Amino acid sequence: MSSYEYTVIPAPARGEKARGARSGIERFAATLADVLNEMARDGWDYVRAETLPAEERSGLTSRTTVYHNLLIFRRALAGSADQPVAVAQPQPAAAAPQPEPEPAARGPFSQPMRAAPKPAAPAAPTAAARVAEPPLTAPPAPAPAGPRLGPASR
Repeated sequence: MSSYEYTVIPAPARGEKARGARSGIERFAATLADVLNEMARDGWDYVRAETLPAEERSGLTSRTTVYHNLLIFRRALAGSADQPVAVAQPQPAAAAPQPEPEPAARGPFSQPMRAAPKPAAPAAPTAAARVAEPPLTAPPAPAPAGPRLGPASR
């Protein structure tokens, strides 16, 4: 299993002038590409961008929440290079069974979400099943006791 170290840097707030970049979005994209390439030269792999809230002082006594755009990078630790995963070879019938290797731990977002299979619908609903269903309307509200104080149109 690999161990990683992470670093987080602030994302660029505006694009810098670059050759061939004329619009604001082109300058911003070029600036972001420069930051990503610089980190990659140092051995960092880009993971994702995050927008996170932070509470900061505003004036003498009040606080406000501001949002910061951050870029997250990771790289493998020097002592734990990625080991190739060993493929299980078929064992002869006479050999003692080997214990199964534990699967590698995965993050919560490492696999795409899959929809759960829908339960099979019954072929035709029976009359007994329809009777057991709750009514779709609410019961009428009880009439209030005492003198009526609202409009007389009721």
